[in-house]
Amino acid sequence: MFLDSFHTAAGGAVRVSAAQGSAFAKEVAGDFNPIHDAANPRFCVPGDLLFALVLTRFGVASRMAFRFTGMVGADAPLTFSEGDAGVTVGAEDGKSCLEVESSGEVSKDLALIESLVRRYVAFSGQNFPHILVPLMEEHGVMINPDRPLVIYERMSFELDRLDCPDLDVVLESTALEVKGRRGEARLGFALSAGGEPVGRGSKTLILSGLREHEPMALQGLVERYAGWKAAYLG
Repeated sequence: MFLDSFHTAAGGAVRVSAAQGSAFAKEVAGDFNPIHDAANPRFCVPGDLLFALVLTRFGVASRMAFRFTGMVGADAPLTFSEGDAGVTVGAEDGKSCLEVESSGEVSKDLALIESLVRRYVAFSGQNFPHILVPLMEEHGVMINPDRPLVIYERMSFELDRLDCPDLDVVLESTALEVKGRRGEARLGFALSAGGEPVGRGSKTLILSGLREHEPMALQGLVERYAGWKAAYLG
């Protein structure tokens, strides 16, 4: 499976090293958030990698909802347990880091799973700067450019059919609700196959440490982000 190089399974647990998590973020998601840099002392495993691991282990259901309940550090032992309502991913401290609810038919077709993972994760990795920066500008706010923190809170989708070996994911709507120094960004997306609509979904991000929009400071953050990407690809 294409995720084999991004995690290690042994002794009933799954571990993601900083190098593996960083490689997934950059190579699969196109996400250059410094919190996913292998050398960052605050490194955390990309939420999209946890999402991908759940799908590859348990398949794709017609309706799925993912709620991220904690951040995962490098090499933490992760356990995946399946119950009547869905899947729970547990971390080292016994607490969950991801809770998944699912219902409807389930497909374990590898082509469908890989297509959904690759297309959604690539879409998800483009949230900054392409989607979030225009949203922040529209609302006159910005995240802290010195310690940018955007938290992946939840995601859900519905598929009308599961016989789609090649999916596309396209942004459909965006909204930002600002509550003081905290913002909740909601991104709606459409799922299609061969140009035909087959589903829909949404993703919610929490923006912390909001402050008044400063064009030069925000542009500086965007340029630094572009620099991180260029340095990796260079």
